Formats: sequence, structure tokens, C-alpha cells
Amino acid sequence: MKLAAGIVLLALCAGCTPPPSATLPGVIEAEFVRVAPPVAGRLVELSVTRGDAVQAGAALFRVESPDDVAAQAEVQARVAQQVAQRADLARGKRPDELAVTAAQLAQARSALTEAEAQLKRERELARQGFVSGTRLDTLNAQRNEAAAKVDELRAQQRVAQLAGRDDALHAADAAVQAAQAQAEQLRARLADKRITAPTAAVVDDTLFRVGEWVPAGAPVVNLLPPAALKLRFYVAEATLPKIKPGSTVTITCDGCAAPVSATVRFIATRAEFTPPVIYSRDQRAKLVYLVEAWPAAADAAKLRPGQPVDVTLAAGP
Repeated sequence: MKLAAGIVLLALCAGCTPPPSATLPGVIEAEFVRVAPPVAGRLVELSVTRGDAVQAGAALFRVESPDDVAAQAEVQARVAQQVAQRADLARGKRPDELAVTAAQLAQARSALTEAEAQLKRERELARQGFVSGTRLDTLNAQRNEAAAKVDELRAQQRVAQLAGRDDALHAADAAVQAAQAQAEQLRARLADKRITAPTAAVVDDTLFRVGEWVPAGAPVVNLLPPAALKLRFYVAEATLPKIKPGSTVTITCDGCAAPVSATVRFIATRAEFTPPVIYSRDQRAKLVYLVEAWPAAADAAKLRPGQPVDVTLAAGP
């Protein structure tokens, strides 16, 4: 008799099992923008604090290396050196060098005049029989040598007044361009150390203090843009046909003045065990699929990262 009564009681209890909940548990997560310097350096300036609202392009922080100033002075000096060498080639020799050549030319002309005068006198004496022909040959050679010296110095004077050859000028131009490229590269590297906000956002956290060494690529500031909040929740396999990318879900939460809509963008293709944050007994042992949905930017401002919410799927057709 007791056994029969127990069987009846179990049957009645089985019929009293509450229907599955119409809502699913979810959590709000954030996709932070982690701003890091592309090069290593010491953090010398931090322009924001946690909770600040910043606009795109606003200064966030600056890092600096000990050799930045010395490197900048070196590259500027190299550019000035190459520019000066190029200008020197374009001008030819200096005035003092040209004066030396002119003085040598005047001396050579005087020597030529003297050689011609002596040759003329000796020719007159040769006609009178006082000078041999060999003496005239020697004087004539000296006169020709003096004339050649004058021609040589005239050529040197013309060359000294010319600019450098085209090949030398082209090489100098290339050297100037190389030095300027190095300067531009250094300026770009220094600019990379002054970091600005890539988008309008709220500063969620700062991860270094002024004076600390920041490795290249290490985030210094975490930014939370308005549209960076997303909803994550899990659905059982039987619920998958009711949801697809583009579907709308409704979010409710403690303290929310009104429900918030979100659009599904991602549904996992692989199943996983129910995460431990979901305590529903009837889902704990089941395989579920991750779903992510994004609220509108205006609605996202009403939510907070880590906030637990309830998710209601759109009614089926």
C-alpha cells in the first residue's frame, strides 16, 4: 500500500516540474581598445586618468628614450653637413683659391714676356755672329715652356670657376636626400612615442605609472568606445533554430529603467559545456552554443562591463 502511494506521489511531482525559464542568463562584456606604443621607452607623460572621456586625437601618453635628444642632434648635423658639401660643389673653388691661381698666371705671363724679349735680343746677336744656333734653340725652348705654363694656368683658372661635375653633383644630391630621409625617419619614430586616442572613448584603466619603462607593444591605456559593449549568452542546441545573425534579443537587468535591444552578430559553430556562471540545473549538464549580440551605442551607455543580465529571444513565427 505504501509502495503504491509512493508511485502515485512521484507521478504527481513529475507533473509539477516548472517549465523552463523564458529568459536566458547573460553577461555584458567589453571589447577594449588597448593603446600601446610601437617602440619601447620610459613613460614621461600620462595625460589621462581612469574615467576620463576623450575624443579622437586627444593626447594619452608619451614615452621617451635616453638617446632621443642625442640622435636628433646627430641627424640634424648630418643633414647640414651634406647640404654644405653640395653647395660647395655647386660654387666651385673659393675666392682665395682663385686668387692664388690668378697670381700664378700673372707670374707665368711675366716669365713668358721675359723669355720672348731675351729670345728677340739673342736672335739679333745671332745675325751679327755673336750667338750660336744652339743658344737660340735653348732660348726658343724656354720661351715655349713659358707659353705652355701660361696656357696651363689659364685652363686651371677656368676649371676653378666651374661647379662640380654632374656626377659629383648627383652624388651630393643623393647624400642630401639620404640624410633628410634619416631625419624624417627619426621624426616619425619620435612621433610614435607621443600617443593619441584612436577614437572617442572613456578611459577604463591606465596600466603604467610615469617613470616606468614601457616595452614596445605593451598597453598603457585601455579605452572603452561607446559601441564596444556586447552581450554574451549561451543557448541549447534545441534553441538554435530560433536565433540567427541579425536576430534581435531583449536585455533586462536589475536597475535598468527599460529593456534594451541587441542584435546578434555571432553564433559559435562548436558546442561547449555550460559555463559555471550559469547555475540552471536543467542546463548544467548540456552542451550549449555561445552567442554574442551588440546593443546600439546609445543603449550601450546604459550597461556596464561584467553586468549580469537576462536575455529574452524574439518570439518565433
